[in-house]
Amino acid sequence: MNRRKSLIVAMLCVANGAMAQSVEDGLKDLYYGKYETAKQTLEKVIAAKPTEDKAYYYLGIAQLGMHDDAGAAATFTKGLQAVPTSSLLQVGMGRLDLKKGDAAAAKQKFDAASTATEGRDGDVARAIADASSEIKGGDRGYALSVMEKLLNNEGRKKKQIYNPIAADYIELGDAYRYLGGENGGKAITSYDKALELDQNNAEAVMKQGLVNYNAKLLQDAVNDWTKATNMDPNYAPAYFELYQFYITPTKAQLSLENAAKYLEKYMAAVGEGAGKVENEYNLAAISFYRKDYDAAINKAKGVLPQTNETNKGKFVRLLTDAYLQKGDTATGRQVIEEYVKTVGDSKLEANDYKLLSAIYQQHVTDSAQEAVNDSLAGLYMEKYALADTAKDAEKYRTVAENFKSMHDFKRSAEWYGRLVNDFTDEQNTGKVQDMFFKGTMEIYARQYDAADSTWGAFAAKYPNNEALGIYWRGRANMAKDPEAKDGAAVPYFQKFFEIKGDEKMKPAQLMFPYQYMMIYYYNKDDQANMKIWMDKVTAIDPGNATVKAIQENMDNKNKAAAAKPAQGNKK
Repeated sequence: MNRRKSLIVAMLCVANGAMAQSVEDGLKDLYYGKYETAKQTLEKVIAAKPTEDKAYYYLGIAQLGMHDDAGAAATFTKGLQAVPTSSLLQVGMGRLDLKKGDAAAAKQKFDAASTATEGRDGDVARAIADASSEIKGGDRGYALSVMEKLLNNEGRKKKQIYNPIAADYIELGDAYRYLGGENGGKAITSYDKALELDQNNAEAVMKQGLVNYNAKLLQDAVNDWTKATNMDPNYAPAYFELYQFYITPTKAQLSLENAAKYLEKYMAAVGEGAGKVENEYNLAAISFYRKDYDAAINKAKGVLPQTNETNKGKFVRLLTDAYLQKGDTATGRQVIEEYVKTVGDSKLEANDYKLLSAIYQQHVTDSAQEAVNDSLAGLYMEKYALADTAKDAEKYRTVAENFKSMHDFKRSAEWYGRLVNDFTDEQNTGKVQDMFFKGTMEIYARQYDAADSTWGAFAAKYPNNEALGIYWRGRANMAKDPEAKDGAAVPYFQKFFEIKGDEKMKPAQLMFPYQYMMIYYYNKDDQANMKIWMDKVTAIDPGNATVKAIQENMDNKNKAAAAKPAQGNKK
């Protein structure tokens, strides 16, 4: 080989080394959540080497991270034109199929890519597993099998041995995490294996936090995410998880002050890497959390024309909510209704339905229109809870509480019933309270037989709350017998007092059984028993109107009885 040819080979080697490093730079940007920076880096790689399929694939992933689905589709297509045999880019196209809801087409592409690489290409296996785990409609079991096949070296020859990297065990952990249930422990173990290979891998720790969050171990989740930020202060995704935690509207999580704080930390960590549109949205969100609604509205309106179809929704939701918080329901309604007309109902997300429900719950003076609005509010509230295939107890409870506030007690009882019946005790730790409200809502909805059944089941299922269940079963039967003539509630109230349930009740609550028993024995003309309960009533309320009415009736009867003999003597 002459000197000139050797120099050319050396330059090619250097160029290829630089290119490979540039792909790694793009991957590093993706790891840190810097999608815009990754996009710019990988575009340079493609310009230098138009046949580098990894650059096309990860560029498409960066574009998907920026909500640019059309751009990602164009990138994957262009990559396949340059490298028609690329299994990795086939997986990219399959990912887009999944996002469109075509699971069969996606699976076909994934199977072909796995077969072509014999399941031993790390990038391809991770790409298949990632799409199958994270995208709605993906096969989580298939994701797990792909990663297990990649990592299983049993029976392989020395040349075929696959040496795993931390990213492989993170993807394996993701597959277990999305499978849920008893697989949570296996996910934690997989993330631990990733940390054995890379002890500073903040992603592994952050995802352990996601496992703990799914297990309702909220403080453990916050601790993990905080640990991830301490391990690597530049790891923006962990700040983002903390931000998401504190904007979740539950009593245990919601803190707009903390949400604003961690969103600012996220922005500082990700820098310009998230892209201009994303940064503008985050700035508008911070204004919203600080209750500067005018600033949030102005920022959102300024960027809205620059958004694409994929990320427009979150700007519309922020803008609508800001108007609602200001009390300008009419403008908020106009904003979101125009959006619904543009994208169609099928593309709405759970939070779109929640906002629409909130809008239609606003009071209007026209009674006919208010009835229509109540119906729409209920419809959208139910769609909010059912928007995701994965059942969420908190969403169901929000629906039940909203129907309660709307005085639609029948539907409130129905949703509390779903909380009781559709979740395991591990999935819903608030079942005692939910069953309580199911029974009370049935009473308010005048579904007395259903309430009687609910409270009977409540007393049997929760022995520690037996007295409460019997008390409310008495209340349900009392409602069926409002004049206390049949005595439907008597056996339940008697048992309630026998087990000394009254010792834990407030006087106002005890007035219901006291008065019912008093009226029942009055109707039976059993004055001895009536007097027992009448004394209990007057001890709480000396001027009780029902007692006065009974006494007046009794006095009149006594006067009438005394007058009859006198009239007889006169005759």
